[in-house]
Amino acid sequence: MRSSCRGRSRLDVVHARLARRLTVTALAGFVTIVLAVAGGVGVVIWALQAGWHAEDASGRTLYWLGAAVMTLGVCHLLVLALVPAPQPQGIPLPRGVAGALHYRIDEVARRLGVPPLDGVWITDEMNAAVLQRPRFGCFGRIEYHLMIGLPLAHCLSRRQFLAVLAHEFGHLVVQRRALGAFGAHLRAWWLRLADQIADYHPLLESWLDRRFYRYTLGMLRMTRLEEFAADAIAARVVGRRLLGEALIEVSAKDRFLREDYWPKVMAQCSSAPEPRFRPFREMGLGVSAGFNAHSVLNAGFRGGEEEAASLHPTPAERLRALRVPACEAVPPERSAAIHYLSALLPRLAWAFDRHWWSVTGRNWRRSYRRARREGRSPTDRA
Repeated sequence: MRSSCRGRSRLDVVHARLARRLTVTALAGFVTIVLAVAGGVGVVIWALQAGWHAEDASGRTLYWLGAAVMTLGVCHLLVLALVPAPQPQGIPLPRGVAGALHYRIDEVARRLGVPPLDGVWITDEMNAAVLQRPRFGCFGRIEYHLMIGLPLAHCLSRRQFLAVLAHEFGHLVVQRRALGAFGAHLRAWWLRLADQIADYHPLLESWLDRRFYRYTLGMLRMTRLEEFAADAIAARVVGRRLLGEALIEVSAKDRFLREDYWPKVMAQCSSAPEPRFRPFREMGLGVSAGFNAHSVLNAGFRGGEEEAASLHPTPAERLRALRVPACEAVPPERSAAIHYLSALLPRLAWAFDRHWWSVTGRNWRRSYRRARREGRSPTDRA
């Protein structure tokens, strides 16, 4: 891999300016809540002291009642404010059982100058992400957790997978601007606080929407810029052609899984009380055997109204920013899942298949019984 370049582009400057503005807004909200809690605690202490020294019983009762009400208000404010960051999801992957994968992850992190990871997790999603969270949910040292989707690993070669890792670590590099990792956590916390208030007080939801509109729009704009900035950082490490190749594979095969593989899995519910095969166990074979690169690729990178209106950059926009053509077919290679996780694939697939059936099984059986009643089952027709 290439060494990273430390130069800052105009995109970096615009993103950093927007990140600083949003961080200042979230920091002002944080300071306001801290002052409100401190002021509430001060009022409680004053009311308790005033009640203790009150000359008549009615005055003492009034002061202590006020202290109790203020205590409840402070506690409620703390409940609203102490919104823990999301927990990492998936199956933890210790170093001892996937040493080669951890070595490559550490190498990419070192080249980009990001902190060592606190955990690596395998998920059942077609995605990869780095989660930053305080150790104790709301406070403590910022931890870094990498979540890797098993479907994603099935869909990419080893080199493409490393390009995706470089992109995800590029997000960390970008997000550490404006008060660093604490700033990124603070900006996300301010949005979680709005959601928490709306959950506890539904009548305030419309007011919160208006109050947080500009902040939310700024966060969405920053997310869009962050994708381009992370792509640029990753391209300096692995090369823009490899990163574009990985982006094409992810986009095309994600569409294949959503529009072809999973619909065919679920179509069995009209003729079988249980699936004839386990979807996660057979996913690697399904991707390699069923994916038609040319047809899915050409269908997946045509611009449309939905893409133009999206606040998140489309694959076509990211490829244009990388100056990589979208029409290059990639010859099949051994997947990253087989390269890095071959010994673990049976256990991972078993766990994800079991979880998938626990979520889907009831609706599956209900669809099967309905199909038999309506006479759509091939057995009934025979």
